[in-house]
Amino acid sequence: MFSEKDLSQIAKRGSDLKIVEEQIENFKNGFPFLKVKKAATIGDGLIKLEDAEVNEMVDFFDQQASKKKLLKFVPASGAASRMFKALFAAKDEGKTTEAVDTFVNEINRFAFAESLKKVTGGKTDAQSLLEGLLNPEGLDYGSLPKGLLEFHEYPDGTRTAVEEHMVEGASYANRNGRVRLHFTVSPEHKTRFKALIADVKKAYEEKFGVQFLFSFSVQKKSTDTIAVNMDNTPFRKEDGSVLFRPAGHGALLENLNEQDADVIFIKNIDNVVPDHLKEETIKYKKALAGLLLSYQKKLFNFAKRLDKDEVSDYTRQKALSFLKNELSVVPPKGFRNWSNEDKLAYAKEKVNRPIRVCGMVKNVGEPGGGPFWAQNADESVSLQVVESAQINFNSKSQSEIFQNATHFNPVDLIVSTKDFKKEKFDLLTFRDSKTGFITEKSLTGKTLKAQELPGLWNGAMANWNTLFVEVPLITFNPVKTVNDLLRKEHQPK
Repeated sequence: MFSEKDLSQIAKRGSDLKIVEEQIENFKNGFPFLKVKKAATIGDGLIKLEDAEVNEMVDFFDQQASKKKLLKFVPASGAASRMFKALFAAKDEGKTTEAVDTFVNEINRFAFAESLKKVTGGKTDAQSLLEGLLNPEGLDYGSLPKGLLEFHEYPDGTRTAVEEHMVEGASYANRNGRVRLHFTVSPEHKTRFKALIADVKKAYEEKFGVQFLFSFSVQKKSTDTIAVNMDNTPFRKEDGSVLFRPAGHGALLENLNEQDADVIFIKNIDNVVPDHLKEETIKYKKALAGLLLSYQKKLFNFAKRLDKDEVSDYTRQKALSFLKNELSVVPPKGFRNWSNEDKLAYAKEKVNRPIRVCGMVKNVGEPGGGPFWAQNADESVSLQVVESAQINFNSKSQSEIFQNATHFNPVDLIVSTKDFKKEKFDLLTFRDSKTGFITEKSLTGKTLKAQELPGLWNGAMANWNTLFVEVPLITFNPVKTVNDLLRKEHQPK
């Protein structure tokens, strides 16, 4: 299938030939659907914290924070071009729509209105505004990442999404005055991110009395997946070389794997609000982190006891019961007939895993994964974030279970990636490689099949210990299209 030239190309890009061959097999065989047992609902796999419990967890986190290495991890790669899809169509093809009319009529309510006026020389006709916003000689928003766009307006100026994450980080990822933030960025945008941060860092450090420590990483080329023709042969570019494509947010598992922290807050770049709405977000971030640390303490205690040369039946039973009743990890059918040695090995394996607490909001019809009880490769059942692409909608029962989800995943995670000996887990070993996605794309007019790695909060974390917690809707305010910035959640008070 591959020529010497292909093999040289694969080696040069840092890809593993065996993995590339596996990817081609995945195209041929497809990925199996995930078998969901039921939706996780409040009281059945989904925790709803009472006000007193929220406050208790916030206090617990505040007591622990100074002893823990904290990090805020923000996936921020990719241009914001999808945000401006309707505007591009209007600018290039004259296709005006309601969205475009709203944009033009409400132009003064966007935080970037002043910057736009400068580049258009004050012109307010639709074409001037669209060109000024999107063209390289204007603000060039069409090719910038969301993190660098002016999102919110304040009396003393505007803030980009990156700056809003800095402000948030100062409130909950602050360990003794040091705030660590990590952004995953595209190689072509890294310089712009660094320039923006260099520009604003000092002012925010003075305002919040903290020191910001930034790090960046880019999606590794070696994680790109091979593209194929419709007959599953490698898709070739015009120069004859094999086409590899970025493999979706699941590729960022490698970036996360390289971080060194005790508690990592994960949230998407566009999910930020102005200061007057931040209080709930900060409170729940701390509450979820407190919950993570309280469960971690129990898991570490079990891990230590199970690690001894002699483990009593009582300890094994207690660990198994904790896994089942507190962490929703249900053993496979026939487990009661397993030998004591096998039960102990199972308990050890399930206790010794990375932990994640996932905030879940009530389902308001946004696209995205939801919280479910699902069957794993080893036939145990546990809590999983499941996307619609993983569900077999030809099965009436599976389809009904998916429709019954009351909540969905806004990408609001707090994770712990170290074991009880304070050593980092290798996160790649906890990924379920059979939970990737296949999509149809096109290049130069030719249709191709592309493959995404298991999603970062889906299959990439399939074998983690998981807790689902309801969080208020106000903590979820993504900006998918430019007009989302007109929602009251993104406007000044």
